Amino acid sequence: MGSNTLTRFNGPAAPAHPAPGGAGVATVAPLEHARFTGSPQLADVASNGSGVTATAPLEHARFTGSPQLADVALGAAVLGPGSRGDGLRAVQGALLDMGFALYGGADGRYGPDTARALRNFQVHASAAFPAVRTSGVLDTATLRALEGLAPAPGSRGQSRALPSPFYAGQPVRVVVALREHRTFLFDPEGRLLDIFPNAVGTALTPTHPGLKVVRAKLDQVATENAGARLWNDRHVFGARLLDLSWVDGHRSGEELHGTSAPALLGGDVSHGCIRHADEDILVLHDALAVGDRIAVVETLQDPHLGVPVTVG
Repeated sequence: MGSNTLTRFNGPAAPAHPAPGGAGVATVAPLEHARFTGSPQLADVASNGSGVTATAPLEHARFTGSPQLADVALGAAVLGPGSRGDGLRAVQGALLDMGFALYGGADGRYGPDTARALRNFQVHASAAFPAVRTSGVLDTATLRALEGLAPAPGSRGQSRALPSPFYAGQPVRVVVALREHRTFLFDPEGRLLDIFPNAVGTALTPTHPGLKVVRAKLDQVATENAGARLWNDRHVFGARLLDLSWVDGHRSGEELHGTSAPALLGGDVSHGCIRHADEDILVLHDALAVGDRIAVVETLQDPHLGVPVTVG
């Protein structure tokens, strides 16, 4: 079984910055002046409200050389509403290459799409980097987590904290992470091929976690016919559709499909199906076969995800 690293893209993994005790963020000493030690309020000021004290200079090649990001790394700035610049563009590019939805691309301007992408990343990163908060802004802790997880320039994927290609001991071709809105595609040997942004069900029409299988594959004509029949819209399912059932054979009522509304990727907007950009569903449709297993989890900490075991 291969390691969980992207095989379609080259480049060394990004350097990690673990903190003492495995907190996941490098830190320097706390406040030492006798006037200020012992004050939680001033400690929070020193950490820029992130719970992380001022840190060493950035080392990831994506982020070095940016005065804007150097200020964030040192706790002197937070990038949020109204922010713009080359540093923010570098962060947006990293999020895109890690498979987070960012409609409009890396334009160097903070807006609702950037806030959503950062929140989805923060949901993912908070497990390995406990100081990360789901705020939608770029603070010190979030930048340090990005430095530890983002791929090298010119590469896609993630340097670590990837899901296992096994669910309840069974190999899977896809892991769908609902809360972070990403879909992980593995080859038959368990090597990660790519990560795609997705959109999933609303609170009223949720996408249900569990182990599912590809029941049928619809080409473009069949997908358009299904859209016209079910929703009176030939384009609602995008370019392709993969019908899913539960692993025991019962219909799930859910599908992997494309979308006619790519701006909504990264959110909870569907009737339970898992939407992807049309270019991504084409890759998934070509890669998967009827009978392939799909693991749907709330987060990558789902206890069913794990190392391979012998299945009787």
